[in-house]
This record gives sequence, C-alpha cells and structure tokens, in this order.
Amino acid sequence: MTIQRVRIGDRWVGEGEPCFVIAEAGANHNRDLAMGRELIDVAAEAGADAVKFQTYSAETLYSKRTPRFSYLEGVSDKDTWDLIKAIELPREWQGELAAHAARRGIDFLSTPFDHRAVDELAALDVPAYKIASFEIVDLDLIAYAAARARPMILSTGLATYEDIADALSACAAAGNREVILLQCASLYPAPPARMNLRAMATMRQAFAVPVGLSDHSLGIHVAAAAVGLGASVVEKHFTLDRSLPGPDHSFAVEPAELKQMVRQIREVEAALGDGLKRGPAPEEEEMHQKARRSLIAARAIPQGTRIERSMIAIKRPGFGIRPKFIDLVVGRVARVSIEEDTVLTWEML
Repeated sequence: MTIQRVRIGDRWVGEGEPCFVIAEAGANHNRDLAMGRELIDVAAEAGADAVKFQTYSAETLYSKRTPRFSYLEGVSDKDTWDLIKAIELPREWQGELAAHAARRGIDFLSTPFDHRAVDELAALDVPAYKIASFEIVDLDLIAYAAARARPMILSTGLATYEDIADALSACAAAGNREVILLQCASLYPAPPARMNLRAMATMRQAFAVPVGLSDHSLGIHVAAAAVGLGASVVEKHFTLDRSLPGPDHSFAVEPAELKQMVRQIREVEAALGDGLKRGPAPEEEEMHQKARRSLIAARAIPQGTRIERSMIAIKRPGFGIRPKFIDLVVGRVARVSIEEDTVLTWEML
C-alpha cells in the first residue's frame, strides 16, 4: 500500500519527508495584535514550519445555551458563549498576521469554523486548511473547505472510523484527496494514557493517507515520540507565558519548550535512520578498531611454539584476529616471537 504525500506550500509532507511542525497559537493572542505578532516571531524562531490561529465567531460556533465546560472551572467565570466571544480572533487582523508570518518565513494557517472563515483564508492564499476535531462531523464545512483545492488536515479527536470515513468522503466528493489525519485526545490537558499514539498507524493503514498528532498533552516528550512512530505532522499549542489569562494557556508550551520540541523532533528524525545495518559508520571507526575484542597473547609465545588455548586471551582492542576464529588459531605455530599482550594477526602464525 502506497501512502500518498501531500504538498503544503513548498513542502512535501508524508512518509519519507521531515515532520511538518505546526505551532498552534489558537486563542493565545488574548485579542492583542502585538501579542499575535510576537507569537508568530516565537514560532519562527523555534523552527516551526507553520503558525496557526483559529477563525471563528461565537454567533456561528456556540448556542448561547451551551453549558460551561468543567475543565475551565477556575480559569474563567464566563459562560461558554461569552468566553468564546471574548477570545475571538478579530478577523481584520488576519491579513496583518499572514503578512507578518510571510516576513518571518513561516507558513500562516488558521482553523476555519464557518464558511466565511474559509473564504477569508482563501483570499489570503493559505497553503492548507486545518479542521478541528469537534468539526469533523460538520461535513458541509469540510466539503466547502475541501473545494478550495488546498490540502486538508483533519484532527480526529472523539472520532470513530465512521466519522473519519465520512469526512474523507466529503473531501473526495469535493474533488480533494489531499488529506492528512491527526490523532488527537480531546482533553485539555490530555493525559499520556489517553494519547493512543498507535492509532496513527491504524489510520495510516485503514485510510492510506499521511498521519500525525495534534498534541494537547503537557510537555514535549509525547510529540517527539509520535515522530518516532511515523507522525508526518505534529501540532502543538504554545503561549508566551502559561500564567496568562485565557482557556488555552495552561496546557500550552512556552517559547523555550517549543524550540526544544522542534529540536527534539529533528533529532528523532535523524536518529531513525534508514534501518539498514552496514557495520561501523566512519565516525565509529576508532571504536571499531580499539574497543572491540580480538585474540591477544596471554603470555609470551616463543617463535616455533604450537599455539594452545591457554596462550590466548580475548580482550580489547579489536584490530586483531576476531574471537570467532580462535579454534583456527589453536594448533598453529608461531612464525615469530610474540610478546605477552600482543594483538594476534594471521601474519604472526
């Protein structure tokens, strides 16, 4: 089965390609444009491939009768609708934020939550659309975005196989098969035991598309582990300061952690290698020569002596006769006088 690659901007994303790292600013701009620009700066300096915001309006996102979320107790005393209204990204900022991201050399993305958001982001020529986990059942929104002929990144928190298949079918019906699926645990923060990173392989096998992780866990180790398990995309919430007011700061990583996460992801990618066993790498040659074991003279061996097992030790360094050939050495005659602790070579026998 061939897993397709997807092109996001000037980057190929998928098997065999570097992980595409999305720094999720979300609502952590706190309706401060200068803070939004600073978040973009932080993402660029960390080495992320994209910085992502969220484009929504309370009026089209939540009923005013929506109950409060328990995880926000102690974070905000606002009702759900009022809280969402208070943290909306002012839509007139999007052009400025996209332009600032372009100046910093990082892709600008924003999750659309309504058709108008899709249109606004299309006007900014975003390189991909990211659909949030809760919206995977909004097939109309998914189809509307997919029709824009940009890659679709779908988070799958709470989703069943049926939900995912429906969303992929909506994309395909709109003529778009460039889809990436992200494993996600829709908890804030998400406990490691609920992350289920192995679901990435399950989705890759079931749907033959690139997969990745939308990570709400604390810390950065789960994101790095996901890359070891084949994540082609990693998305992580970040903030300028976890102590800032707002619903998404407390579980987000701070600038130094984001930078470290990107570095760890790149190190994990380098560590994976190609899977072939070739023996020592050029950098390991000294260790190969000096730290492996070989056959050593256990005592002085005069010229003409027939070698006995007791005359041979197996110890370092490793540039002599390999230990597995000891039975071929025993019984041979010393061609030269061999001092104690000499590394044995075939020329001596």
